[in-house]
Amino acid sequence: MRPIPTRARALTAAAVVSVMAGAGAVAMSTEASAAAGCRVDYSVNQWSTGFTGNVTVTNLGDPISSGWNVTWAWSGNQTITQGWSATITQSGTNVTAANPSWAASLGTNGTANFGFNANYSGTNTAPATFKLNGTACTGTVPTGSASPSASTSPSTSTSPSSSPSASPSTSTNPGTKADNPYAGAKGYVNPEWKAKADAEAGGSRVSNNPTAVWLDRIAAIEGTDSSSSNGSMGVRDHLDAALAQGAGYIQFVIYNLPGRDCSALASNGELGPNDLPRYKSEYIDPIAAIEGDAKYKNLRIINIVEIDSLPNIVTNTSGQAGGTAMCDTMKANGGYVQGVGYALNKLGALSNSYNYVDAAHHGWIGWDSNFGPTADIMLQAAQASGSVNNVTGFITNTANYSALQEPYIQPTVTVGGQNIRQSKWLDWNQYSDELTFAQAFRTKLVSIGFNSNIGMLIDTSRNGWGGSARPTKASTSTNVDTYVNESRIDRRIHAGNWCNQSGAGLGERPKAAPAAGIDAYVWVKPPGESDGSSSLIPNDEGKGFDRMCDPTYTGNARNGNSLSGALPNAPISGAWFSAQFQQLMANAYPAL
Repeated sequence: MRPIPTRARALTAAAVVSVMAGAGAVAMSTEASAAAGCRVDYSVNQWSTGFTGNVTVTNLGDPISSGWNVTWAWSGNQTITQGWSATITQSGTNVTAANPSWAASLGTNGTANFGFNANYSGTNTAPATFKLNGTACTGTVPTGSASPSASTSPSTSTSPSSSPSASPSTSTNPGTKADNPYAGAKGYVNPEWKAKADAEAGGSRVSNNPTAVWLDRIAAIEGTDSSSSNGSMGVRDHLDAALAQGAGYIQFVIYNLPGRDCSALASNGELGPNDLPRYKSEYIDPIAAIEGDAKYKNLRIINIVEIDSLPNIVTNTSGQAGGTAMCDTMKANGGYVQGVGYALNKLGALSNSYNYVDAAHHGWIGWDSNFGPTADIMLQAAQASGSVNNVTGFITNTANYSALQEPYIQPTVTVGGQNIRQSKWLDWNQYSDELTFAQAFRTKLVSIGFNSNIGMLIDTSRNGWGGSARPTKASTSTNVDTYVNESRIDRRIHAGNWCNQSGAGLGERPKAAPAAGIDAYVWVKPPGESDGSSSLIPNDEGKGFDRMCDPTYTGNARNGNSLSGALPNAPISGAWFSAQFQQLMANAYPAL
């Protein structure tokens, strides 16, 4: 379900964060807006002589449109050595973090998130004051300002910050869509997933998190028998349960295209390559009819649209490593573009629905040869829907394992005089983690015609990579491959491995507006649900057996002929996999 593309060897420089420790302060635009008020959340994960810092700034004042900077001063002997998602400079004890080129604006109540690695000696005391464009961040707006106020003040922690609990639900006026449907809203907790998680030892620690409901076949609309991978609840059942919970939003995965997932077998679907009419009339139309019931008008219905579809016809057709005949067919007949377009049109017409289109992940389309063409085909599908206004945003890393942030292996790093992009792990990719990729892909999408207010989602359900194997500092090796392998957070054998990965952990808990351009971190793939069976298991759900789910498989061109890294004894995709759920909890990051 997660193919890796042919590798691209274009050496075009990526626009990535630069850190100049000890250099003069960065020159800021004179047009940068002032902030009337702001809040900063600051946390660190430290060891004896170093630490990783994470800064989230919230603008409580008027929108900033032409550049922002966050400044602070160290009270001790701290020196920043590397940063990401901002351009960070340090002069003496004074630090300036300036916006990256792709995120110069910061709306009212908008947030920006960036991080850094640093060395220290003595006591690692948190900064006393942070400033946004020269205004001290006290957590409130000065008296007389028309901007909204907030009561939270900057805080520090000696461990990575965990997500705040969900806010009470809020409703929108019918016909008026929220800019970010996750903001200020309580997420729906699927009772069927919660029951499975609660039945596991320690599962109650995470079972109250909102997860998405997967509609991966026509029968799932009305509900299936309890023994199936979907569970017995249908769309209307879940919507009614969401109202009963007082939820503000619910998430559905629209996942039943004709010729679905043309490059894999574990996630093949029930519809053949020429079944577009059935997809429209038997699948999308009934879903739209139920979601459009006036009973649910104040519930924000979030649709994650067609995982692994559009990127497949960019990267996995003839002439490419691992290209398949089915992907050739779906590209030729237009089934994916027209199917996604139809779904966006029908669901986008609803006043309370929000469509996020799947955009693969950095380890799939991070190369220049795939990055632009994938954005272009996204636009084709949106245009096929009649309007780009039918797209609220995009989601990356769905059901995948790519690390949210890679603090030690950003593509600008050089080791022994060599750029680490030439390592076997990065293989000339322009990106090494999901946050950097998602923010850059958003910028690309806006540049080709999507609305400037689109937001990104990142599926963090299984990309934590915690536990004892998680690196706490960069390698000291001068060999690029050794350096990267000893420093990377993502511990997979190969970035193209996607099925039931050994060593993975729960990632960031669901959280709204965690970083610039990101609408939310989400758990779209419910933790504990299998990616595919380890061996052939006959079933009536149209789900095949993919060797990438077989732990003995030695790979193919799309994963560098590497071992699959899959866990043994897995059930079919979507079915409960207890051993994986226990591993995810044990390796959670932030830890449970």
